[in-house]
Order: sequence, then C-alpha cells, then structure tokens
Amino acid sequence: MKRILLMGNPNVGKSAVFSRLTGARVISSNYPGTTVEFTQGVMNIGEEKALLIDVPGAYDLEATSQAEAIAIGMLREGDVVINVVDATNLERGLGLTLRLLEKKTRMLVALNMWDEARHKGIAIDVAKLESALGVPVVPIVAISGEGIKALVVRIPEARAADVPERPEAVHWAEIGRIVAATQSVTHRHRTFLEALGDASVRPFAGIFIAALIMIASFGAVRFIGETLIGALCEPLFEGLWKPLMMRLSQALRPGSLLHGIVIGKLVDGDVDFVQSFGLLTTGLFVPLGMVLPYVFSFYVVLGFLEDFGYLPRLAVLLDTMMHRMGLHGWAIIPSLLGLGCNVPGILAIRILETRRERFIAATIISIGVPCAALQAMIWGLLGRHGGRYVLIVYGTLFLAWAVLGRFLNLVLKGRSPELIMEIPPYRLPSPRVLARKVWMRMAAFLREAVPVVMLGVLIVNALYFLGVFDAVAEWTAPVMTRVLGLPKEAVAAMAVGFLRKDVAVGMLGALDMTAGQLTVAVTVLAMFFPCIASFVVLWKELGWADLGRSVLLMLASSLAVGAALNAVLR
Repeated sequence: MKRILLMGNPNVGKSAVFSRLTGARVISSNYPGTTVEFTQGVMNIGEEKALLIDVPGAYDLEATSQAEAIAIGMLREGDVVINVVDATNLERGLGLTLRLLEKKTRMLVALNMWDEARHKGIAIDVAKLESALGVPVVPIVAISGEGIKALVVRIPEARAADVPERPEAVHWAEIGRIVAATQSVTHRHRTFLEALGDASVRPFAGIFIAALIMIASFGAVRFIGETLIGALCEPLFEGLWKPLMMRLSQALRPGSLLHGIVIGKLVDGDVDFVQSFGLLTTGLFVPLGMVLPYVFSFYVVLGFLEDFGYLPRLAVLLDTMMHRMGLHGWAIIPSLLGLGCNVPGILAIRILETRRERFIAATIISIGVPCAALQAMIWGLLGRHGGRYVLIVYGTLFLAWAVLGRFLNLVLKGRSPELIMEIPPYRLPSPRVLARKVWMRMAAFLREAVPVVMLGVLIVNALYFLGVFDAVAEWTAPVMTRVLGLPKEAVAAMAVGFLRKDVAVGMLGALDMTAGQLTVAVTVLAMFFPCIASFVVLWKELGWADLGRSVLLMLASSLAVGAALNAVLR
C-alpha cells in the first residue's frame, strides 16, 4: 500500500486535512523507540487505497526537538508527501517546502486556509507558484472541504523537482523572490477575531479574558457533565441496570464470595452503585456513569480552545509567571492537558527543551493537576456538601502547583529558555474535526479506564478478603488519624489511588466522614501518588532517579498540605 505523508509547520491545519482525507477509523501510534505519537488512516485515490500518515509538525529539516527529528526520519519511509502550507503565511511555509524539494521529495503542495487568505487581502497566483516550485499546488479549505477533491485527483501528479541544495542566506533569498513574484497584499480592516486575538495577549485585557474563559470553561464542563449524568446515565443505571443486578444478586446469594466480587455488598438490602463496590456495580458505574460525562465535556471544551487558537495565547500571557517556576509559557499546555488526563500532560513535557524543565513540569502536573476523572468524583462527592469545599480542593491544588514550581526553580540549577512559538489566528473550529478529536480521546479513555477500574475493584475485594487492608490500616493509623484526621479505613482508598484515583475517591464516599475530612482526604489523594499509568509514563520520561525524587516530593508535600488542611478545617 502506498504511504502518503502529511507534512507541514505546526498550526497549518494538517489535522483538519487528515480528517477530510481519511475515513472514520484512524489509528494513533507511538513512533518505534519513542513516545512521540502520530496518526495514520486509509484514504482512497481513485480505485486504490493508500495509507495516510499525519507527521508531527516541523519548521525545517534540521531537527530542534524530538518531534521534528521523528518527522525528518519518517520522510524516508513515505512514497509521496502532501506539504500543507498556510496560505496566510506563505513565506514561513515555503521554508520547509524548499527544503523538501532539495531532498528530491516526490510531493505536492496543499495551500490551506485559502478563504482566510482572501479575507486578509492576500492574493496568490497559484499557476505562477506551481511553476516556481516545479510541483503541483492546490488551494484548499480543509475545514469546509473546499479543494479537497482536487487535491486527491492531483496526488498521482506528485513529482520531485530538480532543486539544488542552497546555503541558508540563498535559501531565504529564494523564498523572498518566489513570494514577491506570486503574492500580492491589499489593505483591509481588522476583523473582530483579530482584534480579540491581539487583546488576548495584552497584560490587563488578556488576564480578564483568560479569567472569563476559565470560568466559562469550568462552568460548561460542569453543566454538560451534570446534565448528562442526571438526564442519561443515572436513569439508565437505575432504571435498566439495577433491576438486572438485583435479580443477579438473589441468584448469587448475598454474603457469598462470588456475590461480593460481582455485585459487592448490599446497602440496606439494595444495590448501591457507589458503595457496593462490585465488578458489575461500582466497577461499571464509576467510569461510565460518574466519570465519562465529565471527561466528555472536558474534551469538548479543550478541543474547542485548541482549534480556536486560544491555548498559544494563554502560553504567551502566562510566560512571566511560568518563568518564576523555572519554565516558559508553553509549559502551561501540558498542565492543561493534564486536566483531561495526566498521561498526555506528562507526555507533552517533551516540548520543553531541558531535563530540568521536564522534571519540574512533570512533578507539578502529578501533584497539582487533577485529571478529569478525578475532578468528576470531586464534584460528585464534595459538591453535595457545598461548592466551598470543592473550591478549597482546587485552590489548595493550585497553590501546591505554583509554590512547588517556585521551590524547584530555586533549588534546581539551570535556567529557563525564552519562549519562541507560533501564534495562529483565531479560527472558528470545524464541528466535524472537533467531534472526531473528542471521539478519539473518549475511545482512548474507555479502553484505559473501564478495564483498570474493574481490575482495581477486583484487587480491592481480594485484599479486603485476605485482611491486607486491615493490617496496613493498623500500621498507618497514627499518620492517618493524628496527622490527617481521617479514619484508619481511609488507607484502603489511598492504596487504590495507585490504580485509579477516581475509584479511590468513590471508596472514600463509602466511609462515614464529615465534609472537612472528605476535603482533606480528597486533596491528599490528588497529591499523594500518581496513578499506575502516570507512574509508568513518569518513569519513561524521567528515569528511575528523577522518578524517585519526584515521588518523594509528592509524599512530603501531600502529607504537609493534608496536615495543614486538617488543622484549618478541624
């Protein structure tokens, strides 16, 4: 099968082009020997099928990051390259285009965002540009699908041009010559989105806009999540699944070992999807009924902000603050990704340049950034006691994130590099591309969450049956009761947090604790130790030595914060 590579600078719409060219089924994979992810899918070219690979974004063929190095390495594996170029920034895009031509790459150029170029008064003579480059050039609008059919039709015409390798000065002189010969720009007035984009990076207006966006985002996540739980998930479980579980409970005989594993314990003679803790009760309800709606709503909001172009502006706005933590502004992006799941958040630290930065970012994400599944349980468990307890948890975690980052910046030797990044224009996201992105992330969550939650429930039941938790609870009772002010039974939840923190919070809900105790327990659990998936990724990214240091910081900071909260809330 022919292999077609989709290559271009970051933020030129490659993902939207990929979505238009491939079917519904795509595969996300890690490049061999690395944790850098790329996406591939099958597309049709006439009667033939070809494998389309969305290569990590690159500005040049001289690698400055691991993702760019892999993009260059993948170039040797493709038969044809579709070079996606932002039509609104032709000069920048041609930097990679000419380097590909110099490598005698069989390729064609897709001039994306053709509509935006027209709106900005940019006119490009496609015929002249095609003649200057020596390869086919097709103007497209990936979001609407304009020009996609013409792009597919011209893929067989892809060819290599006879372009010699040039020194850097000659290279950019040639780009200037091509742009001058093929592009003209006329005056026009700024649009509302352009004015909003400029305001988003100014100190005072930007902070106000950021506050509004964060408030609106969390409000949307909570509204969508709670609506789905109340209108869909709870009625389905209570109306359809509970009667089946009650009949199965009678068949398995309450009190038997099999009943304890499959159904769990009955609460007042009834199945309780939170407290029963069986494989088919809590094991399914926690990931599907309590967590999935919030995860879905979070990924919808995050995907919108990503595609709209707000996240790079937030990075610029927070660059000064992040430098005080030993990082540059772009490090806020891994933390935001961590709000969905800590695993992609930790993986995203690869965009940071130094080992020192990566250690700081990974550690503060693991300690101070609760994933969407954990946040769902925080809202579900503490929200019923009042919003102030939820705010205490979030405020404490944010302070821990900021203070620990500042502390690590002071004690670790090294410097923070300056922020150099591309800021794309604001664009209204394509519903189709956004839906596809959310679907892929949700499918990945379900593949990971449901099996791990059910495994966690099974292990907890087995450990309870063997009396392991009772022994550990007695051993840790002084710390649990005197320092944190929690019942000694809470140690079971802390241990299960290594498998999944959302399940662990669900276990806390089954204990008879006050709102203050729950607040302390949830905060300590969020900071205490990474879940097993995050633990493995931390080990791969940091190595054993730095992982050990990071874990010690987690343990020390969580106990200190827990003791302080206990003193305040007691």
